[in-house]
Amino acid sequence: MHIYDFHAHIYPAKIAEKATASVGNFYNIKMNETGTVERLLELGDEAGITNFIVHSVATGARQVESVNDFIAAEVKEHPDRLVGFGTMHADYPGKCDEVERMIANGLSGVKIHPDSQLFYVDDPRMFELYECIEGRLPILVHCGDYRYDFDSPERVRKVLMRFPNLTFIAAHFGGWSVQDLAAEYLLDTGCYLDCSSSMMYLGKKRSAELIRMYGAERFLFGSDYPMWSPVSELERLKSLGLTEREMSLMLTENAEKILKRQG
Repeated sequence: MHIYDFHAHIYPAKIAEKATASVGNFYNIKMNETGTVERLLELGDEAGITNFIVHSVATGARQVESVNDFIAAEVKEHPDRLVGFGTMHADYPGKCDEVERMIANGLSGVKIHPDSQLFYVDDPRMFELYECIEGRLPILVHCGDYRYDFDSPERVRKVLMRFPNLTFIAAHFGGWSVQDLAAEYLLDTGCYLDCSSSMMYLGKKRSAELIRMYGAERFLFGSDYPMWSPVSELERLKSLGLTEREMSLMLTENAEKILKRQG
């Protein structure tokens, strides 16, 4: 059985330490890992995780193509282990052209982080991207930091209502620090969610309650490497007391459905 970690960040080895530290500074926390592909795969072997959905973020439009080239190269280097998601920025012109280039280079989705990229998820400048990938590629979106309004659950809902066929994955339980708002705006939508960077704050009981409230058929496992170790995060998920069926959905079936893969 394949086990997928749907939320892992990777960086080129020569800048991994600096990039990882920058993320830690953004959240004011100590980062637990290095951000390199090699370390990610080592941890995957230890945890029994067979596949990682990997991505990185372009903090400016000029970084989009180079980030996408890096992710595509790593996927080609490790085709049996890695699935690559490209990045996009609101200021990047010709978004559809870059999506076509992503697909041609073997990328399987898009990841954006509006808080660090400094644009609103429902910014009309992003509509070209959503229109281009609707029904074609999934998009994974960092969601719901109480410090910012860039990707609030209310804004996410606006995107989902405007683009009903968009395969949208709302990271961090739809909003790791605004769970009540996430439930209010996202519960009745068709979006997926992931459990990355959330369970340690929510606790076991609340994490399990939320997974069952939305339905395990909407959830994906994600470690948010290098912020956390895939080993410890998988153990944390296993500690929630979910059923074998719920675990199968979160670790394997939902990911393969989104990626249109067969195990």
